[in-house]
Amino acid sequence: QVQLVESGGGLVQAGDSLRLSCAASGRTFSSYTMGWFRQAPGKEREFVAVVSTNAGYTNHAESVKGRFTISRDNNKNTVYLEMNSLKPEDTAVYYCAAALRVGLPSSPSAYSDWGQGTQVTVSS
Repeated sequence: QVQLVESGGGLVQAGDSLRLSCAASGRTFSSYTMGWFRQAPGKEREFVAVVSTNAGYTNHAESVKGRFTISRDNNKNTVYLEMNSLKPEDTAVYYCAAALRVGLPSSPSAYSDWGQGTQVTVSS
């Protein structure tokens, strides 16, 4: 099991940037595939981005491709989500999640551990 704590959310204007962080503790962080998801009010949780255990592979949702970048630092047990050119439709609670599996899963059901979430609000 791994414990996850997100930070870096806030209220910004459209076009601004934010960097989310997710600090992990517990079992070996580098063994986990790490993902970011988000959930807006009244909507289902949706996939945002995923990074492989050694950071060699990533995948991003089409809605954020070219604007968001996922990365990780295994020395710091931290995964990041760099968000640029933010839009009002990016407003949501953002969650990081950990999966002990190969590949780059985009389904929430593939992830065993979740953080508590951090709110991102983008005003127009």
